[in-house]
Amino acid sequence: MKWRTNTKQLPVILKAALSYFALVFGAGFILGPIRILFIVPRFGVLVAELMEYPLMLVVIVAAARWLVRKFQIAEQTLLVGLLALGLMMAFELTLVLWLRGLTLTEYLSQRDPLSSYIFYLMLVVFALMPLLVNSASSLRFAQRTTKGA
Repeated sequence: MKWRTNTKQLPVILKAALSYFALVFGAGFILGPIRILFIVPRFGVLVAELMEYPLMLVVIVAAARWLVRKFQIAEQTLLVGLLALGLMMAFELTLVLWLRGLTLTEYLSQRDPLSSYIFYLMLVVFALMPLLVNSASSLRFAQRTTKGA
């Protein structure tokens, strides 16, 4: 893994992180109101959130796969994931709280412990997924080239 970044790569890395964040946040922004308006009244908050997490995982994996193919930033995927996580947290703690009319204390106190644990786990998965997808792609490529040799 490369920790030093060529300054010429910086715009590509920032664009990749912003794109990854926008895809995943956009999906969550669409799914959130659907969850709140239609699923919560029928099943409750906890079940509704637990139903949403697998959908978000699919979005995260798909967005990370697209990101790795589109931007070809194999050596910087962890950095991209961490930058996207920073954007996600900034938006989660500002825009979402503002839209829901909550303070940070209210937001944290209203969350179910199980749902909170899974939410934080999903944030870690979100940050690491570009790296994981890139590693899996590299492994598949290495296996194909050794078979052909």
